[in-house]
Amino acid sequence: MSSGMLYNFLLVTLVLLSCSFIELKAQLQVGFYTQSCWLAEFIVKNEVRNAFMRDKGLAAGLVRMHFHDCFVRGCDASVLIDSTSANSAEKDSPANNPGLRGFEVIDRAKTMVEAACRGVVSCADILAFAARDSIEMTGGLGYDVPAGRKDGRISKASEATASLPPPTNNVSQLTQTFINKGLTQEEMVTLSGAHTIGRSHCTSFSNRLYSFNTTTMQDPSLDMTYAGQLKQQCPQGSTDVNLVVQMNPSSPNTTDVNYYTDVLANRGLFTSDQTLLTNAATANQVSQNAGNPMLWRSKFAAAMVKMGQIGVLTGAAGEIRANCRVIN
Repeated sequence: MSSGMLYNFLLVTLVLLSCSFIELKAQLQVGFYTQSCWLAEFIVKNEVRNAFMRDKGLAAGLVRMHFHDCFVRGCDASVLIDSTSANSAEKDSPANNPGLRGFEVIDRAKTMVEAACRGVVSCADILAFAARDSIEMTGGLGYDVPAGRKDGRISKASEATASLPPPTNNVSQLTQTFINKGLTQEEMVTLSGAHTIGRSHCTSFSNRLYSFNTTTMQDPSLDMTYAGQLKQQCPQGSTDVNLVVQMNPSSPNTTDVNYYTDVLANRGLFTSDQTLLTNAATANQVSQNAGNPMLWRSKFAAAMVKMGQIGVLTGAAGEIRANCRVIN
């Protein structure tokens, strides 16, 4: 073999080895659809923007939907599957219903993407793109979304109930839940900042107002003035399941650090928000985030990218659904 041929052989071998390494090391890739459906991310962003113009609250809904998807079976769009007579799906778990919204935004984005590139782009990737776009449109930092996820074929309400951290969790329980998903305690505090946008149903926190424990009706860690405001919005004994309040009243549609400012002032809406002050490390991170908006925005973007890679299905695993609500 001549030196030229040997060089070419070694070069090709190195390239093949590198490609294999990249595929194993990074199952998802930024620009995954550059060749197969280059308009995919633009189409999704356009649909999210249209929805945001109609209802700014949908941005928070899409971010929360991505989180709730990733924490159950990984980021596989299982949260989008509809229930059937034979199966109660994730979206109908008490952890998701009536809290989650924005499914119709994903439906429209999928319809438009399918019209441009049939059978190419997964629902899981569309949801990841939509969450990123929602963060950017509400003032957060934009970031590149590694793509290449496949859609899962299983969705069970019971798994959502078991996997998603309830708003009553304390800091130890939250930390362990996130560690189980490969995320650090600091990333848990960082991602909790997603509560800077959106709303909550009164039923998710009314226990802090009226039935905190056997000896105290109202959670003593809750700011008195704030508690009074919440009681006006969520009257005791109300049976209206549609009553909602803003998570962060001062800027409910802006991705900012006011969430952390509220927690420091004992105005965290959930127990799982206020509990961040009960641990020295997490309390310090709350203070740091409140005082450094750009640092938090950067950390939040990085944590979203990492969260978006939990338990992904790639390659031959999973499928690309034609309709995000139904397995093929």
